[in-house]
Amino acid sequence: QVQLVESGGGLVQPGGSLRLSCAASGSIFSINYMGWYRQAPGKERELVATISNLGNTNYADAVKGRFTISRDNAKNMVYLQMNSLKPEDTAGYYCNAHILSNGGRVYWGKGTLVTVSS
Repeated sequence: QVQLVESGGGLVQPGGSLRLSCAASGSIFSINYMGWYRQAPGKERELVATISNLGNTNYADAVKGRFTISRDNAKNMVYLQMNSLKPEDTAGYYCNAHILSNGGRVYWGKGTLVTVSS
């Protein structure tokens, strides 16, 4: 059984930084892309950033230049370094990944809450 577990969320002041981590575990043959999405109260879930197994990255315009996605293939982990945080970054942040296990499919974590407030 494959699981994705996020960590690193919390309360931070505007302008501050946080680093989110996501660990994939279970019977994993390989992981294709990994990514982060977020969902603010009353809004739809939206893409934050993705990274391929070759390290190619993609970012939402709202976070370009402030957030950095990275991954450690040996540890089956993906990270999101968030700098210059704004109140509008407040949301639940969810990790997802396309994983080859018994077949291939997209898995989601349960999320970690990021609150940016003074």
